[in-house]
Formats: sequence, structure tokens, C-alpha cells
Amino acid sequence: MAPTTTDAEIASQPALWRRAINEAPALAPTLLAPGERVLVFGCGTSAFVAQSYAVLRETAGLGWTDWAYASELPRTVGYDRVVALTRSGTTSEVRAALDRFAGVARRVVVTAVPGAIAAQADEIVDLEWADEQSVVQTRFPTSLLALVRAGLGEDLTAAVAAAEQVLAAPLPVVPEGFDHFVCLGHGWTVGLAHEAALKIRESAQAWAESYPALDYRHGPIAVAAGRTLVQVFGDVPPDLVADVRAVGATVLDQPVDPLAQLVTAQRVAVRLAASRGLDPDHPRNLTRSVVLDSSPN
Repeated sequence: MAPTTTDAEIASQPALWRRAINEAPALAPTLLAPGERVLVFGCGTSAFVAQSYAVLRETAGLGWTDWAYASELPRTVGYDRVVALTRSGTTSEVRAALDRFAGVARRVVVTAVPGAIAAQADEIVDLEWADEQSVVQTRFPTSLLALVRAGLGEDLTAAVAAAEQVLAAPLPVVPEGFDHFVCLGHGWTVGLAHEAALKIRESAQAWAESYPALDYRHGPIAVAAGRTLVQVFGDVPPDLVADVRAVGATVLDQPVDPLAQLVTAQRVAVRLAASRGLDPDHPRNLTRSVVLDSSPN
């Protein structure tokens, strides 16, 4: 199958992460707001990025940080700042959530299309340079996480190099050999695990699950078997890996930065889609943005 737009956008990520590193110092005060009580929210991929974002900020000691699906906001906790993640700027639930915080908290919107949502924002973080043609998100969310991590002072040189390496190398597994995919993370990489599983469901219409790593043994491992591929993101205990292998599943545990591991998961999703005769540029039942006639309050 000929390379797709999604393939090209996956391959563009290392260059965009370098740009994110360069822009991080100027954007960190808006994105990270030390000492403030912050809520980060989004839908779909953006909700999972919000989860990782929140854990990274709070772990860095910058203050109370919650995350939420835009359609399921906390109702009792006051925030100084809310950060809405929306690639398109048109997602109905995000716009409704921003309306709820008008005049209550400072509203920051991270988007690739600032003109679509500027009227509902007090501040805009413009990531037009990471926008995508694809319905399925790849480079926009990873560029945002690179921006957050660099803003927290992380040196992402190795992460960029690792992404280039995994893009240049053959896939470490043959996705067609599996019909069950599991993604596991710990700490901020739980959000990455959820995002990786979503990529497989969206692109390849395959059975994909995701969990906090240590919770996997509390029930979900019961369905693991010989055609199960378990990919881990970040560090997980060796005894967990041993337990997964003991039930016959294959474990993919690359010794590289978690964002580079996510690049591998994106490639797995696209390869699996192609093997099933599917076009990842046009996933079934999906559009670039979900715009509803009405949104929940």
C-alpha cells in the first residue's frame, strides 16, 4: 500500500518536537502557570493528553492539577486556570466547557486553528505548525506533550533521537500476528497507553485495551493469550512483564523515551490497518472534529 498522509505526519514528528523545544520557554508560563490550581480537559486523544499533561505538571511540583473529559467536568473544585486542548477548535463539548468557565477561571486554549475558538479564550497557544490533515491525531498531541515536557525543563534530545531511530528501523513486531492489543503505562504514560490503544481502534478497527500497568493483573490479564501483544510505555516492574509473558502474550518493551514508544504504536496501527485493507486516512465512522447539535451542560 502506498504511503498515506498519516504515515507522513507520523514521520514529521521529530522535527516538530525540535520546534516545540525551541518554543517552550516562551509558552511555559501560559501552559504551566506555577502555583495555580489548574484543570486540563479535552475529548478523545486530547483527553488522554490532558491526563499526561496533568500528571507531568503536578509531579513537577507546580501545583494542584486535574484532568477531565470535556463532557465530564468536575463540579465542585475551583480552578484558577483551565486549559482546553482542541486541535480543530470546533469540538462541541470543549466549547461548552469553556462557556462554563467564562468569568470563573482564566481560559487557555491550545489549538491548531485559533480563529475557530478565539472568542472563548483568554489566551491562545497556537500550534498551527503541528496541525494535521488526518482525522486520526498523531503529531499534534505528541508535539504538545513535547512542549509541556520541555517547558518543565526536561532535555528531550534523546527523545527526538529515539523517535528518529524508531522511524528509520523496521517495526519490532509484525502486527498481523496478533488480534488483541494491550497498552500499559505508569504515571504520566498512562495517558500515552490510552492514546496508543485508541490509535489501533481508530485506524485498524482492532481489539485494543489500555490500563495502568499494575492494574493489568487485577482482571484484564485473564483474556491475554498467544495472539496478544502487550506494549508498555515508560518503566514498569520486571515482574509484571514476566507475568504477562507467562500467560503466552508477547511484550513489546522498547528501551527508549515513551514518546518514541508512542511513535511505534502509531506505526503499528497504520501497518495493521493496511494489512486489513483499511485506509487510515479515512477511518470508519470518524470525522476530524465532533460537532453536535447540542452539548451536555
